[in-house]
Amino acid sequence: MALHESEAIVLRTYPLREADLLVTLFTRVEGKVRGVARSAKKSKKRFGGALEPLTVVRAFYDVRERNELARLDACEVLDSPLSSEVSYLRAVALAHVGEVLDELLPDREANDAVFRLALAVLGHLRGREIWMPITYFQLWMTRLMGYLPDLSECIVCGRSLNGGRAFYHVLADGLMCVDDKRLASSELSSDSRMLATQMFRAPIDTFTGVTWPKELGADLRKLLMQILQRHIEKKLTTAAMLEKIDG
Repeated sequence: MALHESEAIVLRTYPLREADLLVTLFTRVEGKVRGVARSAKKSKKRFGGALEPLTVVRAFYDVRERNELARLDACEVLDSPLSSEVSYLRAVALAHVGEVLDELLPDREANDAVFRLALAVLGHLRGREIWMPITYFQLWMTRLMGYLPDLSECIVCGRSLNGGRAFYHVLADGLMCVDDKRLASSELSSDSRMLATQMFRAPIDTFTGVTWPKELGADLRKLLMQILQRHIEKKLTTAAMLEKIDG
């Protein structure tokens, strides 16, 4: 049987037997694919450092009928996170991208828009400046998954929120006006709403070189994480880790 070939992002790897690895790939051609890399711990020629999480590779794999797991034959590194220093801050940000993709994407369903988003965001997670690419990634993932209503109007009464205060609640996807907000709601600042609008209208490259402390867009990221975690019905480990990072 001919091997499948696709550009892919390595999301996660798990030990399997003595020398094998269970690998989750996000491929451009077929979406998320889980496969077994035989003797991956021993074969430097076929895999080398290509199976490090968030490495962009060209993957060669065999998908067999009635078998949930593919057979991963080889990977060629196209771009590696190890090409730059991996600080704790950057490691957590990279792990967050991988966890969100793994938890949200269904198996064997191609999504070129998400793939292009992931590549763009990974390209900006090279140093210590993580909050801009993380905010951009969370915002667009929420939208591309179809979870994010229009942030310019109240989800209860439909009133325009432009120029007014806006609130969100852990059990609702969108924003509410001051009259329709629920008990224990949090406010989303007008600056963060403007920031979201700007990010929807411009590529990620537009925001490089801008000073971006953790506080900038923090309320927006909180809203987005509440939405994503409610839809996947579980807490994201890396979301809590990001929250604990200072500055």
